Amino acid sequence: MKVIIGTKIGMTQIIAEDGTVTPVTILQAGPATVTQVKTIENDGYNAVQLGYGQGKNLSKSVSGHVKSAGVTPKVLKEFRTEETPEYKTGDTLTVENFELGDKVTVTGTSKGKGFAGTVKRWNFNESRNTHGFKGNIRRVGSIGSMYPQKVFKGKRMPGRMGHDQVTVKNLVVAYIDKDNNVLGVKGAVPGPNKGIVTVEGKE
Repeated sequence: MKVIIGTKIGMTQIIAEDGTVTPVTILQAGPATVTQVKTIENDGYNAVQLGYGQGKNLSKSVSGHVKSAGVTPKVLKEFRTEETPEYKTGDTLTVENFELGDKVTVTGTSKGKGFAGTVKRWNFNESRNTHGFKGNIRRVGSIGSMYPQKVFKGKRMPGRMGHDQVTVKNLVVAYIDKDNNVLGVKGAVPGPNKGIVTVEGKE
C-alpha cells in the first residue's frame, strides 16, 4: 500500500543527462504515522488512517484517539484498501514505499479566489459594449424562465471560486530524496505552496 501525506513545496525542473527538461512538483512527503487500522471484521471495511505534521491544541477526543500512536498530528487522513492492511498502529510511512516511475494520484485543495463573477468563474462572454448599451458588460443577464418560474439548481452564477478538493490522476514519480523525505512528481499538483496533499500510488 503506497500512501503518504505531505506538503506542497513548489515547482522546479529536472534536467537529464541528455538535456531533457522535466517539470516537477516537489512535495515534503511524510513521515506519516499510522494512527488507526480498520478491518472488515471490526469496522465493515479495510482502511488505514495516517497522521501527519505537528498539531497544536488538539481536542480531548482527538488526543485520546491518537494516544496509542504516540503522536499529535496536525492532519488525519484515511485511505481505503481492498486487502487487510499489513500495518499496525504506530508504524511510520515514508517515501521509501515509492519508486521512480510509479504512477500516483494526488489530492489537494485548490487555491481559493474569493467571490467571483460569471466571466471569471465560468468563462462567460461579456455583453456588447456599444452605443445604447447600459454599460455593465459583465452582468449575468437573464437567469429565470417563464415556466416553471424559478431558477434551476446548478445555474452558473457568481459565487465563491476555488478552494475545492481536486484530484489529479496518473502523475509519475520523477524524483525521490529518502534522506529528506522529499518526493517529486511530474506535472502540476493542485493547491498553493504549503498546502496539504495526499499521495496514493497504484499497486
